[in-house]
Amino acid sequence: MAVPKKRTGHSAQGSRRSNWKATKPETTKCPNCGATVLAHTVCTECGTYKGQPVKLADKAAAAAEAAKPAKKAAAKKSTAKKTSTKKAETEEAKVEEVKVEETKKEEKKVAKKAAKKEE
Repeated sequence: MAVPKKRTGHSAQGSRRSNWKATKPETTKCPNCGATVLAHTVCTECGTYKGQPVKLADKAAAAAEAAKPAKKAAAKKSTAKKTSTKKAETEEAKVEEVKVEETKKEEKKVAKKAAKKEE
């Protein structure tokens, strides 16, 4: 193993460390709410990234809104298959309820972690 013959002086040590600097993080404004956000990260205020909702609760709400018109259109097209569509709707409703419960549980966990960090 290589061992230095002489001790490094203060001047040489300082000149070596002169390029070792801290930099300011790049920040941008959220296009959705206007809050200051670190670049390439999810907005902590509204939970969006590049205009898309990222939080699970927001995604579930957006998916539910998108699914409602599709369900109505499908029901209008197939009047003969009303029984099968009702079964499918009840199954979808159950799945949505489970997803909402999961998101609530995850939100509670996040809130607990945030409370612990504040303490």
